[in-house]
Parts: sequence; C-alpha cells; structure tokens
Amino acid sequence: MSFSIGLSGLRATNQDLNTISQNIANVSTAGFKAGRSEFSAIYSGGQPGGVEVAKTSQNFDKDGDKVYTGRALDLAISGGGFFITSLNGQTAYTRAGTFGKDADNYITASNGARLQGYPANANGQLLTGVVQDLRISTASLPARASTSVELIANLKADATTIDTAAPGYTFDPLDATSYNYSQSGKIYDSLGTEHVLTQYYVKTADNQWDVHYTLDGAAVGAAQTMTFDTAGKLLTPAGNITLNLTPAGADPITLAINPSQVSQYAGSFSFTRNESDGYAAGDLAGVRIEENGNLYAVFSNGKDQLQGQVVMANFANPDGLRQGNNTSWTQTFASGQPVIGAPGSGTLGQLTAGSYESSNVELSDELVNLMTAQRNYQANSKSIAAADKMTQVLFNAV
Repeated sequence: MSFSIGLSGLRATNQDLNTISQNIANVSTAGFKAGRSEFSAIYSGGQPGGVEVAKTSQNFDKDGDKVYTGRALDLAISGGGFFITSLNGQTAYTRAGTFGKDADNYITASNGARLQGYPANANGQLLTGVVQDLRISTASLPARASTSVELIANLKADATTIDTAAPGYTFDPLDATSYNYSQSGKIYDSLGTEHVLTQYYVKTADNQWDVHYTLDGAAVGAAQTMTFDTAGKLLTPAGNITLNLTPAGADPITLAINPSQVSQYAGSFSFTRNESDGYAAGDLAGVRIEENGNLYAVFSNGKDQLQGQVVMANFANPDGLRQGNNTSWTQTFASGQPVIGAPGSGTLGQLTAGSYESSNVELSDELVNLMTAQRNYQANSKSIAAADKMTQVLFNAV
C-alpha cells in the first residue's frame, strides 16, 4: 500500500508543479488569475490511500495591478466581473482588457473576439435590451445649426450711464464711446459655417440697459431692453430674446438667447458663458470610454457622439467557469448564469480606461511554492524508495 500512497503523492505533486509553473509562466499575462492546487486525502474502507488534487481553483478575489498605457481602448476592471467577447458565435469572458480595432472598426481582443455591449441609435440613445458587437462609426458628424445661446454674465452696476437721447448720439459698433461693453460668441448655420454674434451693452439709466446685436459685423434685429431690480436681479425680458438671422447660402436661423442668468452687481463686467448649441461638421478623431462604460466617438470639431456602452458579466460561482485559451473563460453549469449589466452596477466592478489589469500572480510566493512542491516530490520519492528497500529485505529474509 505504501507504494501506491507514494505514487499518489508524486501524481498530486506533479499536478501542483504544473499549476505553479503555469502561474510563473503567466506572471506578465494581462488579466491572468493565479491558480492553486487544492489537495484532499484518499481513504478506502478507513485505510489511507494517499492524496489527490481535488481541484485547481483560481483567485478571482484579488485584482492585478493596473498598468497605464494611455491607449483609449485599453480597459481595466477594479472589482468583480468580466468583459464579454464573442468569436464565431462563441461567447467567452475575460479580464484581459487589451482591446483594439479591426479593419471593420469593431472593438476586438488580441484573438479577434469582439467586445460586447449595448448599442446606441442614431440619436445617441442606448438600446439596453440588446447586447451585440461594439463598433465605432467612421461617418463624419454633420453640422448642426445653432438654435439657442446660453448667457451667464454680470453687468457692472456702477457703470457710466450713456445719454442715448443726447443730440448726435448714434449707436455705432465701431465707436467704443457709444456703448459700455461688448461680448462676442460663435454660432453656426445649417452648413456648419461659423459666424460671430456680438452683443453690445449700453447703460441708458439706473438698472436699465439696451442690447444691440451684430452678426459678422452687420446689425441684426432691434435693440432689446434689459431691466434689473435694486437687488441686481433681471426683471425683463422675462423670457428668451429671439433673433431672426439669414446667413448667406444657408437656412434661416431662429436664435433664442436666454438672459435669465445675467445679473447686475457692482464690480467688474464679466461673461462666464456665452455658448450656442450649434457646431461645424467634424471627422472622427478618436474614441473615449468613461468609467460607466459609455463609448464615445470624438470628432475634430470638439464634439462627441455616444456609440454604445461596454457591458460586463458576473457569476455566482466564478470558480465554476471553464478555463480557455487567450486568458478567457466559458460558462458552465457549475458557474451559473451570467448577470449582465453596466460597469459599477450591482456586483460589477468599475472600469478604468487607458489601462489594463496585469496578472495577479505574486512571483515571490510562487517561487516559494515551487520549492515546497519540489520537497514534497522528493519526500514522496523517498517513501517509495524506502518501501522498495523494505520489500527487498523481506525477500532476502525469505
């Protein structure tokens, strides 16, 4: 019996050496999870029968270090969960977040498997009921005509009043003495052509201002009057100021200017915001992925457009997953069904873009384990050698 016991020890230790060697070999593999051999004793009818490896488990509880790369499509998971990939109709799960783009602009892993997520429609709305291959559109972003301007400003309450009723007074954008302050901002027509809208503020009385407008230097519309109460709050106009613009060669623009956040306090004249909602056409310049998995195409005009959202999966028993090639796992009956959702929801971890998760193998620990396994192997070999000598002694005595 001692022969078989020693032989079982050699077999089990050999499997343990394989596990340790696999850990050491993958110390630099992105998303790799260290394995551990779990031994169990063998008994038959109450008699000792040796040892066996009950299973080889992997450490999914410990994250690997985050390796910063600066690449937009590299992703690291902090916490639980896996990326979902698909290759030739086969779904696999991985922690290796080293992704790139293929010739068709699908986001792919190193083995060509496509990253899965929620797609977005043409209006930039996520379709959360569908999980499919994530793809970045290469189409240009069309121009959008401006329809509104948001103002956040303060008009200097103690500014000098200009007597607009004085003989010879005429508002003139080229005459800086005919107004107190001016501020310019960009708007866009339906062709994406940039125009400069300038607002000129003339203080006509205490708490009262006239506002004149020019588009590319040409006057547009009539002057608008703004009044404030004695606390510096805007009284009129109560709603938006509407300008009807007719840029050459483009569609007419009805522009709504929202002055509700314009104040009048003593101090300096300031404009915190003077922005329109329009923009010029843009070409694809890059991609961006946020912590919640939202995937954006970034365009040359500074705008971005939602392309989809990276989704993740987690399992009730990750140890039940079947290990595959390319640092991936597949679902089994033991692992249970995947729970799919956006990063950061439920038990799913957070994403870090521009980085990937390295192996969680501790090389120093594995080297110690390697020496321990080697001694175990030698000890079991000695037990077999000792049993052999005792058998020889017995044969010689007979």
